[in-house]
Amino acid sequence: MTEKTANDQAEDVAADDVVAGDDEALVIDPEQEARRAYALAQVRQYPDTALRVQAREVEQFDAALETLAERLTTIMTDARGVGLAAPQVGVLQRMVVVQASPDAEPTALVNPVVVERSDETELGEEGCLSLGRASVNVDIERAVSLTVEAKTPTGEDLVISASELEARVIQHELDHLDGILIIDHAAPEQRREAMAELRPRPGVSR
Repeated sequence: MTEKTANDQAEDVAADDVVAGDDEALVIDPEQEARRAYALAQVRQYPDTALRVQAREVEQFDAALETLAERLTTIMTDARGVGLAAPQVGVLQRMVVVQASPDAEPTALVNPVVVERSDETELGEEGCLSLGRASVNVDIERAVSLTVEAKTPTGEDLVISASELEARVIQHELDHLDGILIIDHAAPEQRREAMAELRPRPGVSR
């Protein structure tokens, strides 16, 4: 999930080279832009088939899984996202990483399961790193709060009670584990507009 559309508190600045901070906009330097470009190059883009496959349960908790968690975190951070799922980098395992705010520590959730979800919902705009080249944003209704049970990459039990933006980010990333994209939730008109943006155009590489 992308930072710009996820962060309701950020000013809608003119270009991607500015990110809203707590008090003022921070200009991103060329090195950061290069890191972001490199990170995005590692994220599978629609219509890559890996984005439509249901991920497998993680059965082995080992050094390789910890390395995957670190890789996902690095890509998410460098791409200026607030969440990333393993299928988005072509790994069909049930793992996501989330960081809903700059002050929060990135958290890896392995085999996450929603055990409680609020009846109250809220409509909010979302973008996706896997639709980033087309800058597609859609309005999605999500539960305002939820509780998730998962494992850490080292196999320890983890329970997260999330609300507002964090809850939205988690729901977005868990959709990726089941091959679901934000365009699948979009209202018909928004979906048509999104698909028009995603449609390959002559002379334009995506």
